[in-house]
Amino acid sequence: MTLAEMQFVPPDLRLAVAEIFLLAMTCLIMIVDLFVKDKKRTTTFVLTQLTLVGAIVATALTSTGQTFYTFNNMFVGDLMGDLLKELLYVTVMVVLFYSRAYVQARPDMAKGEFYTLTLFATLGMMVMISANHFLTIYIGIELLSLALYAMVALNRDSVASTEAAMKYFVLGALASGLLLYGMSMIYGATGTLDISAVAERLFDGQANKTILGFGIVFLVAGIGFKLGVVPFHMWIPDVYHGAPTAVTLFIGSAPKLAAFAIVIRMLVNGLIVASADWQAMLMILSVLSMAIGNFGAIAQTNLKRMLAYSAISHMGFMLLGLITGVIGGDARYAINAYSSSMFYVITYVLTSAGTFGMIMLLSRAGFESDEISDFAGLNKRSPWFAAMMMMMMFSMAGVPFFVGFFAKFSVLQAVVAAGYLWLAIAAVFFSLVGAYYYLRVVKVMYFEPPPANAHRIDATFDVKLLLSANGLAVAAIGIFPQTLMSLCAVALLRSL
Repeated sequence: MTLAEMQFVPPDLRLAVAEIFLLAMTCLIMIVDLFVKDKKRTTTFVLTQLTLVGAIVATALTSTGQTFYTFNNMFVGDLMGDLLKELLYVTVMVVLFYSRAYVQARPDMAKGEFYTLTLFATLGMMVMISANHFLTIYIGIELLSLALYAMVALNRDSVASTEAAMKYFVLGALASGLLLYGMSMIYGATGTLDISAVAERLFDGQANKTILGFGIVFLVAGIGFKLGVVPFHMWIPDVYHGAPTAVTLFIGSAPKLAAFAIVIRMLVNGLIVASADWQAMLMILSVLSMAIGNFGAIAQTNLKRMLAYSAISHMGFMLLGLITGVIGGDARYAINAYSSSMFYVITYVLTSAGTFGMIMLLSRAGFESDEISDFAGLNKRSPWFAAMMMMMMFSMAGVPFFVGFFAKFSVLQAVVAAGYLWLAIAAVFFSLVGAYYYLRVVKVMYFEPPPANAHRIDATFDVKLLLSANGLAVAAIGIFPQTLMSLCAVALLRSL
């Protein structure tokens, strides 16, 4: 090792200001919460939201639109990361607003731990989004995962929650092992874990292709678990169903943004030269996910389980854009394909947050409104919220002119442009299958009488305003999708 290599280069802390701020505030909130006597934890809630607002400001002020590396190339600051982080903060803020009344009505969850674990999970996702090193990605994933395991088990008196947490923990540990084993093989093949250096050595032909192939298989398996795609989907229905709805909302929304980021970092930034290998694997995962996700959802009577299978199919659909970025070594369609996937993930998170927000709106102390039958006659009880839920279902089903339609259309456009016509036809077929169970929820809301135990829908002003804004955003972005689509394309163009 030369003297130059041994010299310590001070990291540029400006790129990680948001992460440092959020970590410091989370530790402060943990201490402050010890002295909070209010059972509603209003102080903790307000501090958590202010922390997220501070992170929004910090990321906006430090974003330059250029790509910079720090911490010995282990951390990257670029436009894609900044955009995903800003969306992440907003998503977590919305999740906490939706969850407020739900958490307060359940003494086991109305604790400061709910908020601090949410912030630790958010920090893990921020690290995942900005990672430029396989070990940094792994640290981010573990920080997120450990916080989520604890959140699923927060309601300790619930057998379903405890069982879901145990399943999630065991399968998550297995997936982490697969991911780590894949990373070790890539290190064995290339001699480095720096994502940029891996890409350079593959481009120069300095990697052992046999070991690299095995590494990619394990890496894709680990990514498949984090995305929740078939055949690594076993945990999704049980965790979605068993976890408290507030936690299900969090798991079903924000982590999807971070999962997309690590797919881009590891596979596109690091292993683009080996794209033929991982694209073939992702194609199998995508088709299986769309098939099993959509057909599995049809049989469900529980709305949370239905949305779990729906999430599997949506992640399968999102993978289509990643499959069609590089065809036969030609990367002409890469930005269009990857930006369509990014647009799809963002719109799915927006729609998923609103859907689970509606489930929590109908829930009350001692009662979970998570059966499809619980939404019967919602139009008679609240025409406005029934319309909001209808927009969410139409968007997920891909009905024009809601945002879900344009998300699906942009992905299909990329698939057809790449020459995979059969894949586009299969995706359209599975989307038609999926439309059945989404429209069933709309039919129940509008054409069936309300249940006998139906109660008046009470919601605070902030939740009413947010749910309305969420539903209208699904419609508005569907009518004017070009701004968000262009933003995704520019972010990826400047980051890849």
